[in-house]
Amino acid sequence: MQRNFPQLSELRPLLQFERPSLDFRANRLAKAADLWDLRRIARRRTPKPAFDYVDGGAGNEETLRRNRQAFSEVEFLPGILGGHPTVDLSTTIAGARSALPVGIAPTGFTRFMNSEGEEAGVGAAVDTGIPYTLSTMGTRSIEEVAAFQPAARRWFQLYLWNDHEASLDLVNRAAAAGYDTLMVTVDTAIAGQRLRDVRNGMTIPPKLNLKTVLDASYRPEWWFNFLTTDSLKFASLSGTSHSLPELINSMFDPTLSLQDLRWLRSVWPGQLFVKGVLTAEDARKALESGADGLVVSNHGGRQLDRAPASLQALREVRDAVGPDIELILDSGIMSGGDIAAALCAGADFTLIGRAYMYGLMAGGRAGVQRALDILAEELRVVTTLLGVSSVAELGPQHARMHWRGPQARPIARP
Repeated sequence: MQRNFPQLSELRPLLQFERPSLDFRANRLAKAADLWDLRRIARRRTPKPAFDYVDGGAGNEETLRRNRQAFSEVEFLPGILGGHPTVDLSTTIAGARSALPVGIAPTGFTRFMNSEGEEAGVGAAVDTGIPYTLSTMGTRSIEEVAAFQPAARRWFQLYLWNDHEASLDLVNRAAAAGYDTLMVTVDTAIAGQRLRDVRNGMTIPPKLNLKTVLDASYRPEWWFNFLTTDSLKFASLSGTSHSLPELINSMFDPTLSLQDLRWLRSVWPGQLFVKGVLTAEDARKALESGADGLVVSNHGGRQLDRAPASLQALREVRDAVGPDIELILDSGIMSGGDIAAALCAGADFTLIGRAYMYGLMAGGRAGVQRALDILAEELRVVTTLLGVSSVAELGPQHARMHWRGPQARPIARP
C-alpha cells in the first residue's frame, strides 16, 4: 500500500483546539445530548432524598414504567417529498400563543431540588416563550414569581385545601397577580404511597443526621447553596418538618367534588383546566362543571399505581370530548419525540415536570434552558422528518400506536 504523508498545510484546518473554559456548569450541560444525560448529571449532583422525590413514583412504580413504555410503543411514519424547509413549532393554548407545544408543569418543593427553584423555571420559560405553572406547593409565592418575571405567561395550579377560604385567597391572589389560567388538580384525595420517600425519610426541611452528612460530602455545592440561601417557605406549611404524606393528607380536601369544581369556576375569571383526568366519564363531568379544558394526567405515576398510562388514556378522553376541547397531555415526556407522539395521539399541548427538574438539578436555570433547548431541537427534527410544516398538522396519520387496537400488546416491565 502506498502511503502519502500529509502536508502541514493539509493538517492545519484539522487542528482546531478549543480554548479551555472555567465555566464548569456550562461545560457539563453542553455534554448532555438528551434529557437522560441531564438525569445522570442530576443524580450525581443532588442528594438522594431530593433526587428520588423527583425521579420516583407511587407503589412499585408500575405506572411510572407504563408511561415510558407507552411512548416507546409509538411508531412514527416518515413523510417524504413534502417540500417544507422549516417547521412552525408554535401553537395556541388556553387563549394565547406558545412558542412550543409544551409548558412547565407545576412542581412542589422546587427549591429543595436546586436553590434557584421557581426563578430558574419561570426564567427559562419566559426566555423560551412557553407557559410556566406555579404549584400550590411551590417554594416561591404567587407574588414573588410574578415580580421576578412579570413578562412570563403564568398559570397557577391549585390543590383544594380543607380550608376553602384559604383556597379562595390563593385564587384571588393569582388573579390579581396576572395568572391567566387556573389548573385544578383532582387526583390527590390523599397522597400516593411514594415508597422511595418513605425509605429515604424524606421531610421538608431535610433532617441533618449521619446519613445526610455523608451524602453531603459527595454534593458540597448543593449543600452550600441550601444552607446559605433563604429557608424553604410553603405559606401555611412554613416551619413544619413532617413527612410529605402527612403534609398532603392534613392539608388537602379528600371530599373534593363536582360542586367544589363549580364553585371554583364561579370565582375564577380566567381559563380553568382540570388536571388528573384519565377516563371519558370523568372528562364529561369536569366539562359539565365548567372546565374549559382538561389535563390528561396520572400525576407522573406518583399517585395511584397501576393507573392507565396518560398517553394510552388520551384517545378515550379525546373521543369523549370531541375535537374542540383543549387537551393537555402530562406524565412521562422525556423527548421531543414524546411531545410529537402526544400531539399525534390527540393532545393540543403537553407539560413537563421531571424533564425540566432534571435540568434544574443538573445546572439551575441554565440546566432548565438546556432541557428546553434539547426538547425543541428534537421536536424540530421529528416533525421535519414526518413531513409537516407545523405541529398543528400532526395527527394519527403520522404515527402507529400498537396498544390502541384489540390486539394491543401488554405492557412489559422493563
